[in-house]
Amino acid sequence: MIEQSKGKRQELHLLQRKLLEICGVLNVESFDSEEFLLQTELGHLTIRGQNLHIKNLNLEQGLVSIEGLVNSLSYLDPGSKSSGKGLMGKLFR
Repeated sequence: MIEQSKGKRQELHLLQRKLLEICGVLNVESFDSEEFLLQTELGHLTIRGQNLHIKNLNLEQGLVSIEGLVNSLSYLDPGSKSSGKGLMGKLFR
């Protein structure tokens, strides 16, 4: 049985690995052409790929669209804000 967090919503739509649409985004923590780190209603989400860039951003509605070649999506463990490769990982290497 899948446990759903009360009042929290997260939807991901990936089209042809080239367009990723996400709702439930609270903040864009960091991004570059290979990695995005987003704070979502269900935790920090890391998106990795190539030639990534923001197509659309509306934090009032919690919507983000990312274009480029998407290779992976992963949620970080609670309490962890750095994937090691992201901006914070690069600064504190």
